[in-house]
Amino acid sequence: MIDPTAVLGKVEVGQNTSIWQFCLILDGVTIGSNCNICSHVYIESGVKIGNNVTIKNGARIYKNALIEDNVFIGPNVIFTNDPYPKSKNYPLAFPTTRIHANASLGAGVILLPGVSIGAHTLVGAGAVVTRSLPDHVLAFGNPARIISPRTSA
Repeated sequence: MIDPTAVLGKVEVGQNTSIWQFCLILDGVTIGSNCNICSHVYIESGVKIGNNVTIKNGARIYKNALIEDNVFIGPNVIFTNDPYPKSKNYPLAFPTTRIHANASLGAGVILLPGVSIGAHTLVGAGAVVTRSLPDHVLAFGNPARIISPRTSA
């Protein structure tokens, strides 16, 4: 299901994926099967999204993000991709930001360019992730810090 208000470029969309109101998804994006892309989501070129991914309202996902299977991205999560942003001055290549399988990002998380979020890791609401996080941890804060090993999936 793709809502008629959604604007999609040349995008690959898997079976049983829903894309809701007022989404903007640019050319060259790949979205897997059984995903739910909620309203007002922006996804830039070159993003790859696995299967069974939920992206909640207002998320912004910029170039070179790789999102593996079964990931949850909360409302208003922002992926950044330029470590030294400057108007009209773009890097030759953007760092890759990777979210490993079964990770969850709470509402309002901000990810700096090139970080990796480990499998089954939970990042709490409002965290600012400045460094990569390993598998199976709970992290929150600004900057995000590992609080404890994550004991439940």
